[in-house]
Amino acid sequence: MMDNENNQSVWSKTIPVKEQAKIFKRLLHFFMYYKVPILIAIVSAFLVSAINMVLPYGLQYFLDHFLIKEDVTVQIIIYAGFLYAVVSISKAIFQFVYEYYYAIGAEYSLEKVRKDLYRKLHRLGMRYFDQTPAGSIVSRVTNDTMTLSNFLTVLNSTIMVIFSIITAFVAMFLTNKTAGWLMLIFLPIMLLIIYLYSWQSSKLYRSYRERLSRINTNLNESIEGVSVIQQFYQQKRMTDLFENENGGLRDVRFKMIRMNSLLLSPLTSLLYSLALAVSLMYFGFPLHDTFVPAGVVYAFSQYLSQLFNPISTMMDQMTLFQDGIVAGKRIFQIFDNDEYEPKQNAQPGLIISKGKIEFKHVNFSYDGQHEILHDINFTVNPGETLGIVGHTGSGKSSIINVMMRFYEFYQGQILIDGVDIKKYPKEELRKKLGLVLQDPFMFYGDINSNIRLYNEKISDQAIKQAAKEVQADQFIEKLPGKYHAKVIEGGSELSQGQRQLISFARTLVTNPKILVLDEATANVDTETETLIQQGLKRLRQGRTTLAIAHRLSTIADADQIIVLDKGRIVEKGTHEELLAKKGYYYKLYTLQNSAN
Repeated sequence: MMDNENNQSVWSKTIPVKEQAKIFKRLLHFFMYYKVPILIAIVSAFLVSAINMVLPYGLQYFLDHFLIKEDVTVQIIIYAGFLYAVVSISKAIFQFVYEYYYAIGAEYSLEKVRKDLYRKLHRLGMRYFDQTPAGSIVSRVTNDTMTLSNFLTVLNSTIMVIFSIITAFVAMFLTNKTAGWLMLIFLPIMLLIIYLYSWQSSKLYRSYRERLSRINTNLNESIEGVSVIQQFYQQKRMTDLFENENGGLRDVRFKMIRMNSLLLSPLTSLLYSLALAVSLMYFGFPLHDTFVPAGVVYAFSQYLSQLFNPISTMMDQMTLFQDGIVAGKRIFQIFDNDEYEPKQNAQPGLIISKGKIEFKHVNFSYDGQHEILHDINFTVNPGETLGIVGHTGSGKSSIINVMMRFYEFYQGQILIDGVDIKKYPKEELRKKLGLVLQDPFMFYGDINSNIRLYNEKISDQAIKQAAKEVQADQFIEKLPGKYHAKVIEGGSELSQGQRQLISFARTLVTNPKILVLDEATANVDTETETLIQQGLKRLRQGRTTLAIAHRLSTIADADQIIVLDKGRIVEKGTHEELLAKKGYYYKLYTLQNSAN
């Protein structure tokens, strides 16, 4: 689902309790993946609860059988104190083991969620990233997974609450059966409060997560487009937009605070006070046949505290639980997304040896409704160069997208060396098809790593040779550190032409059989373009090349040129043949020359 304005109403709806249970169950799957530390934690939690049941009983026994007697000895008091201390120390040890191993299991679980989520993102097709803002994706991988950490804290409290409720009620019934039945009345009231809170709060937390996601998207756009914002003096508009989103987030938080202040700790404390008052009234009721010992009253009040205190703690953390459920829903939307990259019906052992390309009656649509390519047919023989030209939106890049298997096409056939492109292993396609885009991306690191892309099989000598062949060595050798010169994020310290030359070297160092150039020289200056063209002329020898051209002069020596208009091939031929026809290509060429 896209995180945009149109979906705000969707994200503002309450998540049904049944759906919350399903999300909770799926989150437990990650948590229970590491069973050993979790099992140790659960056993330790049970022992802590059991000790909590034993300690008040020990004090009760000491009060009613020893302390009220005048002949109690110092030896008995010391023995009782020592025994209480040993049990308390044991409780502290089990508490440590419980919290330590639970935290270890929780961290492993979070690591697995992030790892699986990251892997899933890299299996999704380009269509998903076309439809989903980058800020929203970043928000889910960072903010939402961190929210799951708080969710696991609630699960921690829930484990203690379950054991505390069981042991506290068992202890209360063993202490006084009638009083235990009276206290049992408060349990459904607590469950009803939890149910109402879960039902009401999910709407607010979904809205909160949506607002936060849109703030991240706004911030991401502001940072990436800061030069455009300043150039066109858009600071006030962007600031107003951010303040509007930020104000909406504040209003949602205010609503959450009001609801939490009403339904969480104050209400739990009130129920505890009422339960304590009812128990004291029962024990002090004058119709009792016998006097109720002070130790019984003390022990029962302790059991009440052990019952309500963990519940109160858990209720205080219900905000984290709801936040975690909503974050889990957003994360699972990525896991459940089936917009995968095109699948290959791979036949092991198939290799691309010649580089012959054939498009046969290929039709393509990005959304399944509006066709972008219509009946595309052409053949490029091994070692030939095909130029692809046309106005913006004519379908030039779509041809590259379907051939590179970034998008699935549903009609027609694409063949390489006479074999359906879908039958090649994806590794073979990526190895033998080298793509250079119009706007190259530089990774943080150095020149060397940006050309090698951390492929240790590529030697330093091969990197230098590739850089030399595309004329990139001329500026690299002048940099401090040369091939180890630092490249910051996006390569902003390099010129557009320098980044493009590095991109050429990055592609060519893998020695591809087919070169795919998507307007690779559109954003470089004339001098840099001349350098690139000199390198490309040598590199195209023995390689099949598909070149989308913005400047028609760059493909004048192509073996074949196809002209696209509205997704159809309207002309086909060499540069001279197309000029002689004085058709669509002739008009484009004449228009460019007259503009120059």
